[in-house]
Amino acid sequence: MPPAVPDDDVLTSRGMGSGVAGSGTGRILLIACGALAREILDLKRANGWDHLDLQCLPANLHLWPDRITEAVEVAVKAHREEYSQIFVVYADCGTGGLLAARCAELGVEMVAGPHCYSFFEGNEAFAARSEEEFTAFYLTDFLVRQFDAFVWKPMGLDRHPELRDMIFGNYEKLVYQAQTDDPALDAKAQDCAARLGLAYERRFTGYGDLAGALARLG
Repeated sequence: MPPAVPDDDVLTSRGMGSGVAGSGTGRILLIACGALAREILDLKRANGWDHLDLQCLPANLHLWPDRITEAVEVAVKAHREEYSQIFVVYADCGTGGLLAARCAELGVEMVAGPHCYSFFEGNEAFAARSEEEFTAFYLTDFLVRQFDAFVWKPMGLDRHPELRDMIFGNYEKLVYQAQTDDPALDAKAQDCAARLGLAYERRFTGYGDLAGALARLG
């Protein structure tokens, strides 16, 4: 059985261990962002991918993208002797190509795309929209739930609401890329848009290219 998903605050600050020791031949370790834990575990459960183990690094590394590459390298080196393969479930995520270069040096593959917004929508579809959506601000299921931790507080809007116009003045809409059909999340995403003074669009993406990337690990 897949492990229980920690609450979002734990995934944000501490991540999630695989819960498996000495996994053995034929098993694959996914080293992923904590913001993707629920989605990966849902896909594992739905597809019976019992050969995949999951370890998540803290999602709040995204607040300091320069730390992601080193954190991934440490995790890969710590577990590579235990697994037949390691797959990194991060896109570039603001590392400016450094993560891809380091993964190549380490001999591990990673999910394709510039960021999770792109691979959730589908990298080709996201690229096709990019010219007309450069004024859009994106949230996923996880980021809707953790809006205060990743947007409102780090940007100082809780203390200085006047910064809203400075930071978001050139944005026109908030696009909620929904991985699941959840009316409560939809309502919260609408509230996030209202707090930022942006128009609102909900776009159901499901798991996008993430599902295909993991399916190829069979």
